[in-house]
Amino acid sequence: MFNKLENVLAPIAEKLSKNKVLSAIRDGFIISTPLIVVASIFLLIANFPITGYPEFMAGIFGEGWDGHLSSVVSATFDVISLLTVIGIGYSYAREKEVDRISGAVIAFVAFLIITQQSYPEYVNEAGKAFKGFSFGNLGSQGIFLAMITALLSVQIFAWVKNKGWVIKLPDGVPPAVMESFAALIPSAFVMVIFFGFRMIFQVTDFGYAHVFVYKMLQAPLMGFGEFAAFDVIYQFLSNLFWFFGINGPAVTNTVFRPIHEAMTIANLNAFELGEPLRYIFTGPFRDFFSNFGGGGSTLSLVIVMLTVGKSQRMKQLGRLSIVPGVFGINEMIIFGLPVVLNPIILIPFIFVPVINSIISTVFMSMGLIPLTSGIALPWTTPVFFSGWLSTGSIWAGVLQIGLVALGCAIYYPFFKIMDNQYLADEAAPQEKIKDELDDISLDDISFDDL
Repeated sequence: MFNKLENVLAPIAEKLSKNKVLSAIRDGFIISTPLIVVASIFLLIANFPITGYPEFMAGIFGEGWDGHLSSVVSATFDVISLLTVIGIGYSYAREKEVDRISGAVIAFVAFLIITQQSYPEYVNEAGKAFKGFSFGNLGSQGIFLAMITALLSVQIFAWVKNKGWVIKLPDGVPPAVMESFAALIPSAFVMVIFFGFRMIFQVTDFGYAHVFVYKMLQAPLMGFGEFAAFDVIYQFLSNLFWFFGINGPAVTNTVFRPIHEAMTIANLNAFELGEPLRYIFTGPFRDFFSNFGGGGSTLSLVIVMLTVGKSQRMKQLGRLSIVPGVFGINEMIIFGLPVVLNPIILIPFIFVPVINSIISTVFMSMGLIPLTSGIALPWTTPVFFSGWLSTGSIWAGVLQIGLVALGCAIYYPFFKIMDNQYLADEAAPQEKIKDELDDISLDDISFDDL
């Protein structure tokens, strides 16, 4: 059965991982991840979840101290669509084997061309309408348009360039100048075409591409993100791929990550404005409320190995894996236990994260713990702290510890089967050696054999 499943899943994983569009989307989001994490730390400092903390900080730094921190947050989250279009444009240009910087820049310009730049509803004292770019279009509501724009603009750019419709300068011209002129005609194609898109949307009821894409694509997809089984599907598929030795999130994130990111930023914007949070299945929920210690929520398994393991193999592996496991790293367990293609551990490895996801969803839906605020902590943040800081509630950390304990109980019977097998394996060679030694007699030794 495993061979049949592997034969089905391995080609799917290979196609998804090698698909240029999906790879560009996945890697494009990864480019902006460090910025999001650092900005989240600023946001966390400004809103640290301890009673009396704001007053304490105001007593040291004065009133309005958090406004300076918010400038860093705004420079990242309020322009997340710009970061997305640049990151995906760069990654897709790499996949298309054209100049990466040119791909990122042309995607950025194309996105701005189709973005609203004038607001007649806002008029100054001289009667002139406000001109500029709104954070509303550059933030989370523009993420999906940024993805589409980056892919389409780089596709056009690469197509024109591969046709050879470029300006070629004589040898001896500096490479930077040569690249600049080579990008001129392909860039012109992209800019003219996106100008055409802008004019087309102007004559429709939507007015701008942002409105069209948000209503027709982003809102329905985020509606799917509100589906109760959204994270269960994600967790099941991710850990099923892991079981076959394939990095599950690297495959599933190509499809799920854009939705996770959009919901994360939407919650963050609401959090900054003091409005109710809406989405459960954000990036922090994905990272901190289903898998503890890495894929399969193996921190529970490591704790069991460390505390009740009888075989030397389990004890030693548990000791070596506990520290990495606390920080979400479990390759040693995946390949060292091993988990890969190990039918004994299959059921808890897949279903412990699923059960964690269901319980966390129920707790958040019932209001027993708050939803994640959108603060993006490093995925290596340990249990309890990740739950506390991502929701602002210490009870979320307590829930995490409870889920780890529940995982220990679920893993235990399956672990016991393996532990007994390893114990038997460790005892067998010693008995054999002992038996062989017992069979040796001095009478069997003859100096004539020397």
